[in-house]
Amino acid sequence: MPGPDTRVVEIRVPGLVGTSGESLLDTTSVVDVAGDGIGRLIRPSDRLRRPAPGPVLPALGRTIPRILEGYLWSGMTSGGAAKATWALLFPFSLANVAHWMLPPVPPGKRFAALLGTVCRGILRVASLLLTMLLISQLAVVSLDLFAAQCLAPGSPCLAGAPSFLRFAPLRTAIGVVPLLVLIFVLDRIPSSDWRSRNRLHRAPSSSPLQPQDMPRTPGLRTLHTVAALTCLALPMLGGPFRIPAATFDLVVWICALALVLASLVASTIGFSAGPVIRGGLIAVAVALVGIAVVRRTPLPAGLPGGGLGGADGTVEALGAAMVAVTLLFALVLIPAALLGRSTWKHLPHRLRPWLGGWAAAPVVALAGLLGGGFGAGLAVALRQLVGAGDLRLPDTYVLVTVLWGAGLALAVVLGILGFAVAVPLRRLRRGIPKIVALMEIDKAQEEEAARAWARASWERKHLHHLALTVALAMAAGGGALLVLRFGFGRLPGWFTTLSTIGVFALGALAAGLLRVVFAAATTPKRSRHLGALADLVCFWPRAAHPIVPPSYALKVVPELADRVKEHLADPGTRVVLSGYNLGSLLTVLAAARVLADLPPEDRERVGLLTAGSPLQWGYQRAFPAMLPQTQLSELYKDLDGRWRSLCRGTDIFGGGVTTWRHRVVSGKLLGDGYLTTGGTGPLAAEADDEGVLVLGGDHWLPDPLRGPTGRHRWAPGVLKHTDYVADAEWDNAVAMAAGLGRPGSANTRGEQGSLFGDFPQMR
Repeated sequence: MPGPDTRVVEIRVPGLVGTSGESLLDTTSVVDVAGDGIGRLIRPSDRLRRPAPGPVLPALGRTIPRILEGYLWSGMTSGGAAKATWALLFPFSLANVAHWMLPPVPPGKRFAALLGTVCRGILRVASLLLTMLLISQLAVVSLDLFAAQCLAPGSPCLAGAPSFLRFAPLRTAIGVVPLLVLIFVLDRIPSSDWRSRNRLHRAPSSSPLQPQDMPRTPGLRTLHTVAALTCLALPMLGGPFRIPAATFDLVVWICALALVLASLVASTIGFSAGPVIRGGLIAVAVALVGIAVVRRTPLPAGLPGGGLGGADGTVEALGAAMVAVTLLFALVLIPAALLGRSTWKHLPHRLRPWLGGWAAAPVVALAGLLGGGFGAGLAVALRQLVGAGDLRLPDTYVLVTVLWGAGLALAVVLGILGFAVAVPLRRLRRGIPKIVALMEIDKAQEEEAARAWARASWERKHLHHLALTVALAMAAGGGALLVLRFGFGRLPGWFTTLSTIGVFALGALAAGLLRVVFAAATTPKRSRHLGALADLVCFWPRAAHPIVPPSYALKVVPELADRVKEHLADPGTRVVLSGYNLGSLLTVLAAARVLADLPPEDRERVGLLTAGSPLQWGYQRAFPAMLPQTQLSELYKDLDGRWRSLCRGTDIFGGGVTTWRHRVVSGKLLGDGYLTTGGTGPLAAEADDEGVLVLGGDHWLPDPLRGPTGRHRWAPGVLKHTDYVADAEWDNAVAMAAGLGRPGSANTRGEQGSLFGDFPQMR
């Protein structure tokens, strides 16, 4: 029982970027109380900008003092020109995410472990090919399209440009220097690390639910730099399929190909070497670029194939290699997923891994499609921008435009079928109105809530199917187009329409992405969507691809855990970690770390509250090896009922966390979920006068909220994924997470319900 000196510290963690400190703590002003400026701990402030106490917490028939804190981490993923350019690395980040999506390896299964090792090696090769594809496609734009063709003497392209730009050495420099600068920037990205700002939070934890800190990969970083430099030299040497006539050029050409093959083999086995060897490899690659520049100055403008000639062959070779590696990865992943099935086959269907643990394959395919599509779209858009339609692009870009045109058409058709047909059918078939009727108070609210509930439920269950289907269809179409192009040499005439659609789609993709990057760099408040994208992919540490933004989880989780331990030093303090959206995932990992490090007598003072969390329907299914249900069930048992989750059926991004298989029987909501005694089992919901259904650890909130009572803040309309704090159930869940009563007991839901009127929330 709490004594007179008991207080509750609630630490709120936001989700996607765009959340201000004021909206997080639901106050008019905030002030920093700890942190390093990147990860900020804040509290409400008074008029003199001093930390102020939070609203009191009604519980157990009295009020409990509450200290309200927030941890802001959005500065790690958004803000500034440097972070805005991270959007261009999204294909790399997808390949890195695929590493964490690999199926779990059953204990004691050596063959499954071997397959996992092979899958990780193939992923590193695919990641290296993505880097090479990016540099090769930008070489098409910078070296071939612009320097070799557009600035060639006598070319009508950019007729108003100064004549000195067409001077031979300057043309070469204009084409080569931007690519060298880009490679240098890419080489520096792996050295960024949020953890380096505070080395006191690197102590290891015994908790299995932790973002794994992969060791630094200087060898892998060197391989990507060497391969990128080689892909800059190869187009100037004639490409991989054109053997130079001169003996010296032939020797340099062989060295370049050997360096590429060595990089691919080394990435497969996991390259590790000292700084001397790494520096020597980079020096050799730089020397190859220098020799190629000298040998190809002045740049040719009339070689067969247009421009440099070798650009076509380089892009085609890398595209074909990417298709082959993706296919190999998909095939090897099949037995790996089948062997991992024993770890999750007992789970209900809605908790099983996406595509049976095979979802990493279409993610890799999507990374390749986005990488190839962005490069082709950028080249097409720039050619239209300079107004020179006679500039020639690689022949494979026609295949890319056809592929993206067909993919766009397929996505539109599937989207129409899903939202116009499947959503209404799901509303009728799943009995959603029965659940809504238990929560709302009139027919108008029931109809509005049922429509939003049906759409959100369908999107949570099937939106990833739509994305993965389009990715797989486009990947299969890409392989078929390559066979058609190189096997038969001609494309059907009706492909022209798809190519036109693809040109529009790719141009819009490139222009839109560059516009978003520019807007995010110049106007940080407009970077919400870009930051949301970064938040999703930057959670995981570097593994398959080194050239990705640093993981913010490696900094946020240990700092949150240490902050909890600081507050628990006071024996009268109880701490509740409350996370919203992706912040809920951070608080779950932080709570697991705290419980693993604390003595048993202090664990009872730790609680967890999640709101609008994608943990169950998204992250738990996409990353089955990283977030296994057994570990989450064990965490729920250790918290002994102090893990509460606020959820709405209308929330597209968030859903239930601790329960599943919901159904209405005899006017009562039933389901399965985690048990405080361990494991899972059947549960029955308890309702209150506000329409909240508490099932296990999940608090299902009515949406829209019932009419305003004047006792607490109220928000009109269907809230979906926003403003969970507006519901009075937030404070009730905080009290339960703090261990101040149990759901359904007379000391919490009965008496506490009247306390909201006696002690209004001071928002």
